[in-house]
This record gives sequence, structure tokens and C-alpha cells, in this order.
Amino acid sequence: MLDIADELNRWAEQGRDFAVATVVAVGGSAPRRPGAALAVDTDGTAVGSVSGGCVEAAVYELCRQALQDGETVLERFGYDDGDAFAAGLTCGGVIDVLVAPFRADDPARPVAVAALAAAARGEAAALARIVAGPAALRGRALLVRPGGSGEGGFGARPELDRTVAAEAGAFLDAGRTGTLEIGERGSRCGSPLTVLVESSVPPPRMIVFGAVDFASALVRVGKFLGHHVTVCDARPVFATPARFPEADEIVVEWPHRYLERTGVDGRTVLCVLTHDAKFDVPLLRLALRLPVAYVGAMGSRRTHLDRAARLREAGVTEPELARLRSPIGLDLGARTPQETALSIAAEIVAHRRGGSGAPLTGGHTPIHHDAGARPAGRAGPVAGGAGDARPGEKGFPRAPGGVLA
Repeated sequence: MLDIADELNRWAEQGRDFAVATVVAVGGSAPRRPGAALAVDTDGTAVGSVSGGCVEAAVYELCRQALQDGETVLERFGYDDGDAFAAGLTCGGVIDVLVAPFRADDPARPVAVAALAAAARGEAAALARIVAGPAALRGRALLVRPGGSGEGGFGARPELDRTVAAEAGAFLDAGRTGTLEIGERGSRCGSPLTVLVESSVPPPRMIVFGAVDFASALVRVGKFLGHHVTVCDARPVFATPARFPEADEIVVEWPHRYLERTGVDGRTVLCVLTHDAKFDVPLLRLALRLPVAYVGAMGSRRTHLDRAARLREAGVTEPELARLRSPIGLDLGARTPQETALSIAAEIVAHRRGGSGAPLTGGHTPIHHDAGARPAGRAGPVAGGAGDARPGEKGFPRAPGGVLA
């Protein structure tokens, strides 16, 4: 639900009651990932999506029902061979959806509202909710902030709160959303638990070095992909708000000096469009040694060979040089700045998601490369294993309707 925090935070500030359907787990090919949400208020207004359209109508009705009866339900939707046009995922995937009301009298509402407010402000926060476990824990939630501080909890169970806070903190550090399994000993309540952890972190950074025409197009694409975009160039005549109105930040400074002092992390992407050795070499020498997600540099193949030779002379090792994406972007036959920006963005997405960049037509590999990905040893599917609650069993009641896979 934190993926639609801006709208839900406004609803909460207005005192509206609402219900939220959140994707808990997916199997096979599914259009949305865990954490995707659809919310409905008492007037019937809906925001968000859990499936890209396949099961929205059925989930909408579940939200309306949850607002009426105050019950939290877990439902599974999947492909139904008997009726491909029924409420189900005709793409062949399966999703588990948690539908929870957040009314004025719900114990989880203050915690959820605090999480929504933090996410809307762009602060890092993780919201943990019980998906499967004892009925006494239904409707409870725990908000975890960086450093492990928590708000709310699961009743008079401080040991469980500490366990979930530690696990949710690990999810938050990695910027991950998914489920985690807690055994009987860790749960302290006599049965295992499945917990959904939704992480909201500030947007990843994209730093574009070089205030050129290609940079202007890349800024727009970077913003479209949800990045916080900075443009850096040492030339004040080119690095101006008028040329880059959509950039979040414009820095007039030598690129390598700015990179030395600014904060980066494992989600940061660096796009070097300066195309000038006096900028490129000191900048890339530093960039290739930082723990960032992506480093790409623009230039022809001849420019790349010359740049690589200069970097080796500057002390860059072969493993470091292997991190460099150059010439930058995928081979789309791009000519214009807009097409080039698209090719760069496509390579960034493929690198992040593990895609090959090859056409999907005629292929046999999974479309969603990260389907089912989860932190090893912690997260797992919603159901399965002794004591775990499947939809309709003892974790949450099964909702009427939907297509069970």
C-alpha cells in the first residue's frame, strides 16, 4: 500500500475510511509485484492497481466488503482453465492479495497512517503486517524506521515485535518488499507466522554528467522511471534550470569533485555523457570504484577504446573496467537524443532486472526475471508448510469470489 502513499495519505488526512488490497506474493507470470495495491474509500473511489486490469473488479468488490464488515481477508487469484475470462490472471500467473480495512476503529490505522505519511514525505519506512497466523494477531501492524525504531506492534508480544522489527529492518535496508516466515520459536505465539513487509525508500538517484542535448532527454526518461535526477557539469553556461527544467538538482562543478562529495548507494545510476577525456577519466576512475548499480559512458567504439586505454594508464583495473557500460545503452539503432535516452534507460532496466535486451518474440525465457525473488532464508510464498495458513484456512478467512489456482 505504500506504493500509493501520496493519495492514501491525503485520504487519511481528510479522515476517510478506506480498504486496501495489497499483493502479498506472486507465482508465474504476473503483471504486478508484491506491495502493489488497490485502495477503495467509502464513496467507492478507487486508486492503484493489483493486476494491471485482470482482477481489478473482483478486488474492488472485496475492498467494498471489507469496509462494510471490518474483516481482513486473504484471497488467491489465478488462471482458470474453465473460464479464461472469469476473474483471474489470464497471463497464467497467480497472486495472493491481502484485503484490509482501515476504519477509524481499526487498531492498525494509526500505524498505517504513520507509514503512509512517512512514505509521502519521501522518508524510509517499512510496514509489517501479519498475513498468516493466529486470529488474535489479525489487523495488527508494526512500523519500522531506519535504525530499528518501531511504532505499533502485535499486542502484548514484545519478543515478536523485536523479531519482526529486526527482519523488517533488513528488508528496509535493501529497499525490498515481500513476505518473511517466522517459525514457532521466533513468533512466540505457538504457531508460525507469515509477515508482509512493505518498504518505502527515497527514490534512487540518477546522476547525469554532461549538460548536453542527450542529457535533457535522459533527465525526462529518468524522472519517468522514478529517479531523483541530478545534472552535473563544470560549465555554468550549459548547466542551467532553463535547459533542464525537469531535473531535481543542477550542479555546476567538476564532475569527479562532485562525485567525491555526494552520497551514492547500491541503487544509484551514473550516466557519463561528457564525451571529453579531461572530464571522463578522473570521473570514471572514481565511479568504477563506488558501490553503485550502474556506470555508463557515451561515445563511439573508437572513443571507448581510447577511454579504456586512458583509464588503464590511470590505474583502473580490469575488473573495475568490466563494470563500465560503454558505449552506453542498448542497440536500438537510436539516432535522436530521445531515442538515445530510451536506449540508455532500457539498458539500466535490463541491468537491474536481469534482462538480456533481446526481443521477447520467439523467446522461451521468463518475461519477469525477478518473479518469485525473495531474500534467501527469510521470505517465502504466502502458503505452504505445516501450520501455514492458505487462503481460506486458519490464517485469514477466504473471501467469496475469485479464482483459486
